[in-house]
Amino acid sequence: MNKDLHQAKKGKNDEFYTQLADIENELEHYEQHFKGKVVYCNCDDPRQSNFFHYFSHNFERLGLKKLVSSCYKNQSPDLFSRHDSEQAVWLEYTGDKNLNRLPDREEIEVKKLKSDGDFRSDECIELLKQADIVATNPPFSLFREYVVQLMEYEKKFLIIGNMNAITYKEIFPLIKDNKMWLGHGFNAGNAYFALPDGADKEYASGVYDKTTGLVKFRNVSWFTNLDHKKRHEELILYKRYSPEEYPTYDNYDAINVDKTAEIPMDWDGAMGVPISFLDKYNPEQFEIIKFRKGNDERDLSVNGKCPYFRIVIKNKGVGHGH
Repeated sequence: MNKDLHQAKKGKNDEFYTQLADIENELEHYEQHFKGKVVYCNCDDPRQSNFFHYFSHNFERLGLKKLVSSCYKNQSPDLFSRHDSEQAVWLEYTGDKNLNRLPDREEIEVKKLKSDGDFRSDECIELLKQADIVATNPPFSLFREYVVQLMEYEKKFLIIGNMNAITYKEIFPLIKDNKMWLGHGFNAGNAYFALPDGADKEYASGVYDKTTGLVKFRNVSWFTNLDHKKRHEELILYKRYSPEEYPTYDNYDAINVDKTAEIPMDWDGAMGVPISFLDKYNPEQFEIIKFRKGNDERDLSVNGKCPYFRIVIKNKGVGHGH
């Protein structure tokens, strides 16, 4: 029993409600992708989800074909007051019928699920198969499994995850091969989430703010495979290479660059940059070569010291010879 409680508590620390403003700010960069599409929010309690709210209220403007939402029903109602329904449900909305331009209760079909609504369940996979685009904030602890499923079913997606997810062996190759990239991003890289009632206010990587009742995460990003303008903006480089400022790694033929803004404009070889580089990554300008490890399969190091995770890249536009 204790183990179950612990699991449930962990689950609760994994549950954050995305702010409507954050969803609006991100989605304005993708509106061209949604016309005639079926959108599925598969980690969203429709009574709480701002994803469902956003897509249902912008249904006609985006030209959606259908909106579907489902969520995991927790088995410990005393621990999760918002999961107090006896049964997991999924919702379907196909647009405004009474011409008041609002999604009304009678226009939203509520259907029962046989199982608990977990995104990995057979029922939810059936809903996933019918969707064109998946948009949600999946549980951070299940992020790799979640993305693997999206890839398996070849879905377009726009989801929120921890920036460190790019260090996972299941995720980095997708970024390297341009099958997935960072979205437009949160304002100044800060994301604020609401919590379920009764949730533990202790968060390993987030800071709880009493006045707003929100948890602030600094290291959170949007991940997507929908194209957007920012991804094609050229990073303007202004620095020149010097061996003093850009030391070479002990265990790989590349130079170390501590800040993305300081990538030397005249270096045509490999260079290690911080993972925050991905926020500025333009696949026409740069190529991603590898992640983190040198030739000896150990972390890249300079004079025996390892800088925090590095992505090794090359500038496609620099001629050969320095």
